Parts: sequence; structure tokens; C-alpha cells
Amino acid sequence: MTDTEIKRIKAPFDDETARSLKAGDRVLISGVILAARDAAHKRLTEALDKGEKLPVDVQGAVIYYVGPSPAKPGHAVGAAGPTTSGRMDAYTPRLLDHGVKGMIGKGYRSAEVVSAMKKHGVPYLAAVGGAGALIAQSIKKYTVLAYEDLGPEAVAAMEVEDFPAIVVIDSAGNNYYEQGQAPYREL
Repeated sequence: MTDTEIKRIKAPFDDETARSLKAGDRVLISGVILAARDAAHKRLTEALDKGEKLPVDVQGAVIYYVGPSPAKPGHAVGAAGPTTSGRMDAYTPRLLDHGVKGMIGKGYRSAEVVSAMKKHGVPYLAAVGGAGALIAQSIKKYTVLAYEDLGPEAVAAMEVEDFPAIVVIDSAGNNYYEQGQAPYREL
């Protein structure tokens, strides 16, 4: 893949798709991704702690860490920029154990999360912070699936078309943030 190539991929992810993504890949995702932020992640892991069945199927799921603003008439959502991913780090390994196959957010991930990603063959992608209005254009439908009382932090299914993201950490643990900074550290 050259620097100008963009991979078009489908969500949810299967093992082949998840493992094929490499740090630095630019992607456009179409299909269904889940929206969930920290309050929803907390409830999901609490359900697992109680031995309860999750209210949504996370097998193969790509979770976007987002709490979209209210939609204007004729739109699925308002601005839909990424939430800082580290806020989900305490919950992420458990959800990866239950089949989540991709995550989208912004910022760094803990060593524990990266270890769980490598164990399960899961990539972490970044969406551009500050571009929530632009990202929202790729979201065609937004349907709350669980925890409606959380408002924009509820778990929702988002039908997306050409959702833009960059693979930051691939399933082997290669980190694009580190790779991108390396040439400048040598100066």
C-alpha cells in the first residue's frame, strides 16, 4: 500500500480483516459499528461481573468511543468526534475477551490494553479529534440498543459509509504514534 492508498473495509470485523490492518493504514469503514463511551463500558463490564448476558452482541464488533451531539433534522447524529480512548482502558480487556474485534477513538492506550489486543488479534484505530461534524457525515443511521438512560453515552448501532480512520496500533502491537514520532527524535 502506498502513502496515498486507502483501504476500504467492512464492519463488523472478522479475524482476517482485524489482523490484516497494519499501523499507519488509512481506512474507510462501511457497515455497522457500535457507539459506546465510558458509562456504557462500565455497565457492560458490571453485567459480565454479575454473570449476566450482555445486552448487545459484541462478537466481531468495532466500538467507536463517541457520544454524539443531537441530530439536526435530516441527519442521523450531530457532531460525532472521538472520545479519549484511555477512559475505556479499565474495561477494554474484558470486552476483547468477549469478542470485540476493533476499537476507534483518540489518544494512547495502556500496556494492558495493547497486550490484550495482541492476544485477541484486535486493532485500535483513531478518528480525527475536532472533526466531529465531518465524521458525522459518514454516519447514516443511529439506533440505541442498550442503556438508553445514558443519553449520548448509550450503546448504539451506527450504520456507516466510508467512515475515515487510521490504524494506530495493529494486532501485533505496532504503534503508529511511536513510528510517526521516531524520525523527529533523531533530529
